[in-house]
Amino acid sequence: MKREYVYKGFERFWHWTQAALVIILMLTGLDIHFGGINIFGFEQAVTIHKYVAWGFVSLIVLAFFWHLTTGEWRHYTPTKKHIREFIHYYAIGIFKNEPHPAHDKELSKYNPLQRLVYLGLNLLVIPVLVTTGFLYYFYNDWSSIGLGGMSLGPIAIIHTAAAYAVIVFMIAHVYLTTTGRTPLSNIKAMITGYEEIEEDQDA
Repeated sequence: MKREYVYKGFERFWHWTQAALVIILMLTGLDIHFGGINIFGFEQAVTIHKYVAWGFVSLIVLAFFWHLTTGEWRHYTPTKKHIREFIHYYAIGIFKNEPHPAHDKELSKYNPLQRLVYLGLNLLVIPVLVTTGFLYYFYNDWSSIGLGGMSLGPIAIIHTAAAYAVIVFMIAHVYLTTTGRTPLSNIKAMITGYEEIEEDQDA
């Protein structure tokens, strides 16, 4: 067993800050859509949601430039290599206590399924969520940009659907973090940056 530095400082900051912002957005969003939940109260939930959303967008912009300038974007490049092994592992093998197909390493940080999921999240779900969020926020200005005839209803539905997709991702993500070498090893790695790796395992 050896310790390898996998997650850089900014990456860990971005990960945990994003998680905190998404949880707040999730709770305030539920409060806004389902008034009976009453976690914050409607008016306070709207205010919190608005400011946290701006923080979320700012973090996205910051992370985008970090990934672009450091070359970390390469870890999200789709690949078919070993994808069948990972599909089998997550669909069947994980429930039979079969060994994990590979371990995270610096040159191969995410497995093929993770790459596809993260890429879809970052190129489809998050842009839809942010775009509809902006349309929602600037609803009173629609007429000035030629959108006066549009209805808010479909925008709200698409925004909510994208938000639910993020919630589903988070639930699955949190669950899968417990399937590492120990239930907390993956979480520890994202706190310290170091992953404990079997020396005889291939990437």
